[in-house]
Amino acid sequence: MSKMWSIARREWNSYFATPLAYVFIAIFLMLSAAFTFYLGNFYERGQADLLPFFNFHPWLYLFLVPAISMRSWAEERKSGTLELLLTLPLKLRDAVLGKFFAAWGVVGLSLLLTFPIWLTVNYLGDPDNGAILASYLGSFIMAGAFLAIGQAISALTNNQVVAFILTVVVCLLLILAGHPMVLDVFSGWAPQSVVDTIASFSFLAHFDAIQKGVIDIRDLIYFGGLMATWLIATAIIIDMKKAD
Repeated sequence: MSKMWSIARREWNSYFATPLAYVFIAIFLMLSAAFTFYLGNFYERGQADLLPFFNFHPWLYLFLVPAISMRSWAEERKSGTLELLLTLPLKLRDAVLGKFFAAWGVVGLSLLLTFPIWLTVNYLGDPDNGAILASYLGSFIMAGAFLAIGQAISALTNNQVVAFILTVVVCLLLILAGHPMVLDVFSGWAPQSVVDTIASFSFLAHFDAIQKGVIDIRDLIYFGGLMATWLIATAIIIDMKKAD
């Protein structure tokens, strides 16, 4: 376990040794504020809640999280340090989880720094802080699912741009799976059970329930299962390609 945290600390320091983490955090905060107060019509709605803030999170993560995850393994492979990392006396599981938790920590810090928006809505009204806290938790867990997908795809290639694009495509498919436009395509000819199955894979469907303050164990299992599946896939890919 200590080796995993050593890897996580090394990765965390590497994020802040370059402008990457600072740029990520700055863009996340700026876009969050812009989407909440302008596109989300925060003031015009006249309601003391943060739905306009959380509604945009899946779309923010769609492009920002792959920017963090694309370097995780692709850079190690391109620079030739992956072989060195794998020769260290640690388990592959420690390396995969260490990198994942470091990147998740950067996203979590970005999310934490949006607290002035939470303070603002409390200053202006009397919001349901329990629902807001649940939304923060759901957003953080959803970001972990985005990251796990990005880590697995980063392990497939040594090209960070390719890793970024593929991650965006896969995550976009998982976002749109529950969109009415997509479901209408299948509802005309496929059985309802198939339509429901496709919808059940959607990030939006599971996050919508959480951001309303309803923490359903099925939503937590969905995001937790996605993280576990893609992190296991990452370990398998690294193990298979370590001889390349």
